Amino acid sequence: MAIYKHYSFDLWLTLIKSNPLFKQERARIFHEGFNTQGKSLEEVQYTFRQVDLMVNSINETTGKNIDADEMYLMVISQINDGKINLHDIDVDALYSNMEDLIFQHMPVIYCDQTADTLAYLKDADRTVNLLSNTGFIKGSTLRKVLNHLNIDRHFDFLLFSDEAGLSKPNPAFFQLMLDEVAKLRAIDPQHIIHVGDNPRADVWGADMVGIKSLLVNSNNTSITTLKQTHAAQNLFTA
Repeated sequence: MAIYKHYSFDLWLTLIKSNPLFKQERARIFHEGFNTQGKSLEEVQYTFRQVDLMVNSINETTGKNIDADEMYLMVISQINDGKINLHDIDVDALYSNMEDLIFQHMPVIYCDQTADTLAYLKDADRTVNLLSNTGFIKGSTLRKVLNHLNIDRHFDFLLFSDEAGLSKPNPAFFQLMLDEVAKLRAIDPQHIIHVGDNPRADVWGADMVGIKSLLVNSNNTSITTLKQTHAAQNLFTA
């Protein structure tokens, strides 16, 4: 049985999930403020979904990162059928408004056991990190979100794709994580596991650098499996 000494976690749909009210209000703001072509609210919501899916696919394919500012400009361009001067958009002010909206409708912890599991691993003298692709919400904002949710204290370090210029499953992003782990403690890769909900970004990415992975939430496996596995490891090594 593998003995895991370091745990790496994905963020979205692994540890937290979006607040539906944030997406609803975001679409309303763009519908009212950036909609010269008179698109319906449903069309604006659809545009957000399409840009999100497209950028996720591009980032996972190239291993690079399209930033949040660029994504919002893509949405505005598509809502207006390309018939808008993007140079007129105050990108900094726009993102500041989106960040304010995030804090009004904060993401929520994925399940009741999420925080307890993270605390359990830290109490067991394991090191823990976050390895997250970002999308519409920047890493700088997500740091504030994690602090507000009171789970940032469970991590030894946080890595976000927009700050690294790399996206999962790019092996270079996973290697960056391994390099940071090495600064904390000397651990053989066989004792490191990455946990996430995405078979390509999380599982395949981990495989590419020779570490174990655990797929959660998108299947029938819960994050609580980690507590059970760790308890079994203790019995195995006792």
